[in-house]
Amino acid sequence: MGQIIQFTGLSGTGKTTLSNALLEWGNHLNLKIKLIDGDVYRQTLCKDLGFSKTDRLENIARLGAYAWSIAEAYDFICIAAINPYEEARNNLKLQYGASLIWLKCDLEALIGRDPKGLYRKALLPDTHPDKIRNLTGLNDTFEEPVNADLTIDTGKLNPDEALAQIVNFLII
Repeated sequence: MGQIIQFTGLSGTGKTTLSNALLEWGNHLNLKIKLIDGDVYRQTLCKDLGFSKTDRLENIARLGAYAWSIAEAYDFICIAAINPYEEARNNLKLQYGASLIWLKCDLEALIGRDPKGLYRKALLPDTHPDKIRNLTGLNDTFEEPVNADLTIDTGKLNPDEALAQIVNFLII
C-alpha cells in the first residue's frame, strides 16, 4: 500500500514543482509515484466544483478518495493542492493516513514569483474585470496547518534543498 502525501501551501509555494521533483527522484530508484495535481484534477474529477468552503472540502475529499483507490499500485501518491482548511487536511490524515507536508513562503516572495499571474490579478482594483476575488491566502482563507509532519519554507530553500528534506522525511 502506497503512502499518501499531501502537499499544502499557497499558490506558488512549489507544491507541483516539488511533487514532480519527487517523482523524478523516485523514477531513478524504480519507485512508483503518482502525482495528483489539484490544478489538473479541478479540470476533470472536480470540474463541477467551485471555490466555496463546501466545494473546497469536497475537492480534497475526492482527491483523497482517488489517492486511496490507487494506493496499492504505487509506493507514494502525492496530492499537490492548496487545501486551505485544517478540517480537510485532518480528514486525509485520519481516513487515509496521509502525511502532511506544508510548503510555506512569505506573501511578498509569492507575489514576486507569481508563476500563474494569480497574485497580480488578485491585487487589481476591485472594479477591474480580471480581478480575482477568492485567491487563497490573499483575499480568501488559508488556515495554517497545526500538525504538519514536515514544514518547509520554500522562500528560504531552493527546490533541491527542499527535495532533500522531503526525501529525508520519507525514508526515515
